[in-house]
Amino acid sequence: MTTDEYLAAIHLALVESPIVASYTIVRQRVTSQSAHLRVRIDLTNGDFLEAAEFFRLTPDGIQVVDYRHQWMDGERTILRKRWDSTPHHPDLENAPHHCHDGNENAVVPSQPMSIQDVLAVITREIRTSD
Repeated sequence: MTTDEYLAAIHLALVESPIVASYTIVRQRVTSQSAHLRVRIDLTNGDFLEAAEFFRLTPDGIQVVDYRHQWMDGERTILRKRWDSTPHHPDLENAPHHCHDGNENAVVPSQPMSIQDVLAVITREIRTSD
């Protein structure tokens, strides 16, 4: 998979997602070896998601190198969850990957999260709360 193909897969996931009402690309930089995407997403339940991902092409395929995905209420004042790879919690299992769950101080270990992964998690959480 090339960087262009991976970006196309992200765009397709955004278009096809049942929880995405609309989205705006804030930044998209692409080379043959890497890319950065930042997108703001309005969700169908009124919530908001800002997702940013930097990835690169490796001999094994696409590798997500750095990310920050922040899910908030529609007013953008209440943090629902933020997944990121910033190495500021080195003692957590699977560091630097972690999730701020409900507030800045509730930090739990996480797996690496792509934009598609985050959309899947939020879709499950929205559907179970309905």
